[in-house]
Amino acid sequence: MTATASETTLNAPVDVRFTAAGTPLAVRYDGRIWAVAAEPLHWFARDSWWETQRTVPVGVGNVVDIEHWRVQVRLGSSTSALRTFELRRDPLSRQWLLESITDC
Repeated sequence: MTATASETTLNAPVDVRFTAAGTPLAVRYDGRIWAVAAEPLHWFARDSWWETQRTVPVGVGNVVDIEHWRVQVRLGSSTSALRTFELRRDPLSRQWLLESITDC
């Protein structure tokens, strides 16, 4: 028998709580608090602005960098199984989206 990962794609709005250093500490999703239980992975991707045809006034700032975090979380302070949340924040948005959940 082989263990396989199960992934769910969501793009659901979530609240993310950060440490003073700017690292995710917890994620509120579906009425529950998921505590970050391992070192998160952080990166930026580029928005395809030529496809979205997003227009903004001059001087607004960075409108192409999409911020991502991959965090391993578990429910509150429990010893529940780890799940991997992939978070995304688009340029010009304050709202974080839960892009996907992976169970390993």
